[in-house]
Amino acid sequence: MVTAALILSAGESSRFGGYPKALVSLGGTTAVRRMAEVCLDRSLDPVVVVVGPHRGPIVHEVRGLDVTVTDSEEWYEGRTSSIQSGLRAIPEDRDILFWPVDHPFVRGFTVDLLLAARDRDDLAVWFIPVYSGRGGHPVLWKPSVRRDILDLRADAPLRSLLPEFGVQVRRLNVDDPGVVSNVDSPEAYRAALEAWQSRGEG
Repeated sequence: MVTAALILSAGESSRFGGYPKALVSLGGTTAVRRMAEVCLDRSLDPVVVVVGPHRGPIVHEVRGLDVTVTDSEEWYEGRTSSIQSGLRAIPEDRDILFWPVDHPFVRGFTVDLLLAARDRDDLAVWFIPVYSGRGGHPVLWKPSVRRDILDLRADAPLRSLLPEFGVQVRRLNVDDPGVVSNVDSPEAYRAALEAWQSRGEG
């Protein structure tokens, strides 16, 4: 089963002082490059990186990798608008690993667990990793979720769809604090990086 990856990196990074979160250092590499490499190592295809106002430096950072860069022309309309841009660049029959760039500290093994859970579960269409009772990212979608996401308003949150899918949402407990480490500010990034390195993953 071929699975695509949608790496979302189209925001303005306003809470990060305008510095692209995609380019934060993860010890020898950057967030967006590490995430793309994790996806490529698992033969996800295509690996789509959605970009917005920081297109230039992000494209430079993923140079040499077999990724597709897609522009979110209306990134300012809302995060969901950028997700929709990425979806349109992915074949309609693919399952999709959706991975926002502000969650760069996720273990590769967690991606493996999501893919394995998908392979074992014929009912679920939306897989969410959970750490200490909190849902996080990346999530995995089956193709039947696609139309509902494309029909959302540009500023509507994805979680607004979860009640609609009910028992088709699978929450998977994982031993990975990275799934809930949201790097949305320099302070959050430094704390997450320190915790990641203390676990010997940096």
